[in-house]
Amino acid sequence: MQATLTENAATVAERNQRILIIDDNTSIHEDVRKILGVASSEDAAHDEEAAALFGVETRQHNEIAFEVDSAYQGEEGLGMVRRAADEGRPYAMAFIDVRMPPGWDGIETISKIWRKYPDLQVVICTAYSDYSWEDMIRQVGKTDSLVILKKPFDNVEVLQLAHTLTQKWTLSNQLRCHLKSLDEVVATRTQELQSANTRLRQEMAERAQADRELRHSEERFEKAFKASPIPMAIQDLATERFIVVNDAFLAITGIGRTEVINRMPADLRICPNAEAQSELWLRLQREGSVRSLESQLRTTTGELRDCIVSAEVFDLGGKAVALVATLDVSEQRNLERQLRHSQKLEAVGQFASGVAHDFNNMLTVIQGYTSLSLAAAGLDADVTNSLQQVALAADRAAALTRQLLTFSRKQMVQLRVLNLNDTLRNVHGMLRRMIGEHIELSCEFDERLRAVFADESNIEQVVMNLVVNARDAMPHGGRLAISTEAVTIDPAYVRRHAEARLGDFACLTISDTGCGMSPETLNHIFEPFFTTKEIGKGTGIGLATVYGIVSQLGGWIEVKSQIDEGTVLKILLPASDEQAEQAADPDMDEVCGGGERILLVEDERTVREIITAILRDHGYEVWGAADGPGALELWQERGGGFDMLITDIIMPNGVRGNVLAARLQAEKADLKVIFSSGYSSNFGTESAPLPDGCSFLAKPYKPEVLVRAVRDCLGN
Repeated sequence: MQATLTENAATVAERNQRILIIDDNTSIHEDVRKILGVASSEDAAHDEEAAALFGVETRQHNEIAFEVDSAYQGEEGLGMVRRAADEGRPYAMAFIDVRMPPGWDGIETISKIWRKYPDLQVVICTAYSDYSWEDMIRQVGKTDSLVILKKPFDNVEVLQLAHTLTQKWTLSNQLRCHLKSLDEVVATRTQELQSANTRLRQEMAERAQADRELRHSEERFEKAFKASPIPMAIQDLATERFIVVNDAFLAITGIGRTEVINRMPADLRICPNAEAQSELWLRLQREGSVRSLESQLRTTTGELRDCIVSAEVFDLGGKAVALVATLDVSEQRNLERQLRHSQKLEAVGQFASGVAHDFNNMLTVIQGYTSLSLAAAGLDADVTNSLQQVALAADRAAALTRQLLTFSRKQMVQLRVLNLNDTLRNVHGMLRRMIGEHIELSCEFDERLRAVFADESNIEQVVMNLVVNARDAMPHGGRLAISTEAVTIDPAYVRRHAEARLGDFACLTISDTGCGMSPETLNHIFEPFFTTKEIGKGTGIGLATVYGIVSQLGGWIEVKSQIDEGTVLKILLPASDEQAEQAADPDMDEVCGGGERILLVEDERTVREIITAILRDHGYEVWGAADGPGALELWQERGGGFDMLITDIIMPNGVRGNVLAARLQAEKADLKVIFSSGYSSNFGTESAPLPDGCSFLAKPYKPEVLVRAVRDCLGN
């Protein structure tokens, strides 16, 4: 770096023969130029004419090519000095006259130049004694950069001053660069020495601290080792024998101290996986340290505890030993497993709730227009078949959406009297596809079976969960049987089954020829998050959900299973005295309206249009609004002259469906209300009950379901 700065300075100095003349007399400028060998334009012209006329060679100028510029006033000279410095081509010296009317005199000019450019070498030229040497020094300051030249001046003296002062400027500049480089080197070395000195003092302080800590380490280690809540042991690295253990180690294993000391883990049978223990010790001997290794520890009661093992090799009295810490994380792992399962449920719930609303709106439109198209006269057979396939696909999509919402506990429960056989027949095709071709499926339904009071989607979910479990128990194929039976429970049966109750019941039996379950597994199958399946293949909530649904319906579950002999699972639901509701299409003559006025509030335009078309086709007058504020505006315009409000629950612009209904019923108490939604959250449950005089219609729905719901609500 120093060499580079010196070379740059030398380069600048070699090229800097720049001289500035500041004098109001033009002849002085010409004289100085001639002396310095810088030809004026007139001289150059004369030389060229002489050479042409007389064959005389042009004059040889000074070998050193000075670059001379002229200024005729002090202020002009200062400007030229400033520009030259800004361009990186500073003047080395200046000839400055003392008297330069009408502007600054020479002394004032020098003072102003040196304020910013003190390196400029100055020759002050004068024929008068305007200022004494003392006056000049007093005004410009004591300096070695000022020389006085009396007019008239000697040519040789002017040339010598030019050579001397430009060379002085060059040497001064080089010296300045050398000093700057030296200062930088000194500063760098000083900083390095200071840093080294700081590090040395820090190392000395750290060593002193380490020496103090070392003197007390044995005492502190012994106290920490004994008092630590983490099970810890010191073992011989060569033999694995226990040298010392703390109280926490004895507590988790359940073994006495005298039984542990000088014994190996294999002798105590505390490591359930001998190969893993051997691999741990080999790694410790090879690497000297093991961190956060997952393992298990067996207690004296046979219980397996999940642990995190960390170990470190150190010297103890000249012997290589290992300090082994065994952190019991059994409870933490159990909580983590439950949390992961809960997160899975939450993820599915978020997905279901996010998709269901928009998806069910689309399905409502598809089912509505498909039904209207199928009702049209004169359809081609192929077109009819295609529309029927679309309708079936929409029905299946709607069923899948209901299953998602049921799984995530966001489906509104709609209890009704239903025929269990009909429900099973409806899902037969889905079950067939679900289990695969390698499993034989047989169904046998008791036609004497009485109806049950239940939510059909919940019953479908129960059946699917049980069928999936049966399928997974038969990976290589087998037989799956589904049957129903009307049973009467007598006192003798109740005595043999703790959960049984007297009365008539509908019994659903699902049996398989799969791998079966052990008695231990049977004791836990209905516990939330319990699963025997591999990670990622089971949530552990399927049977827990089944148990919850059946219990809520007033029923119970009986299970029989043995290893390699399959499983028989029976669900018993209370029989209802009412007749099951028929799923047949309603008579359109019975559901047609008589000009009743309906206010329809639906934010999805396509859904609003199809519902409006369906209701108007059936004799109703319909006014539609896209949100709550729009509905309130229509209500005010028509003076509340509506017989029914059909409203979505979740809507934009701040007014939900239930809030809208409450406001309108406050003005008109006999207003009939049907809430409709593809996602109801907890609406209609015990925490958010359905208001009196209101009905709920879950999306998606077919036109006949819609008009039947409207007719029933108006007639109720």
